[in-house]
Amino acid sequence: MVRNVHSRVIAADAQAVGGLLDTLATDDDRLWPVDRWPAMRFDRPLGVDASGGHGPIRYTCVKHVPAREAVFRFRRPRGFDGTHGFVVEEVDDTHARLTHELVMRVHGKDGLAWSLMWRWLHDALVEDSLDLAETALVPGAVPRSRHSGYVRLLRGLVHGVEVRAAKART
Repeated sequence: MVRNVHSRVIAADAQAVGGLLDTLATDDDRLWPVDRWPAMRFDRPLGVDASGGHGPIRYTCVKHVPAREAVFRFRRPRGFDGTHGFVVEEVDDTHARLTHELVMRVHGKDGLAWSLMWRWLHDALVEDSLDLAETALVPGAVPRSRHSGYVRLLRGLVHGVEVRAAKART
């Protein structure tokens, strides 16, 4: 069983952080780091049964509470059986916690692929997303995450063409 959690308390109220969540997979996405990773795209606006994903990872939205939560069930790779999603929680009037949680069983060759490749790419992408949220809402905030040489190599191999094409469009 894989349980992978990334969380950050952001010096902004839950409504502001939730507003970022509501832009997920739109043309004005302010939560997903589309400048560095393949964009998250769906066949319809974010909501239950919206189907899509990012890069080669495919999933369907199984829970959506506007400005609070979005949960997705994996469809591909076939060896990923579980969910991932974002949750916004109020800490106090001026702080909110943004959490991304992935919970899944991995099997077959995708278990090895998770350990050697997808885990590292996932961790880097989610930390970039948390950086994006924080820098969008907190004046003077600077990104915290840095990609290792291994992540840069994997990212270039797996997502290089898509990321370069996205940069060319901007």
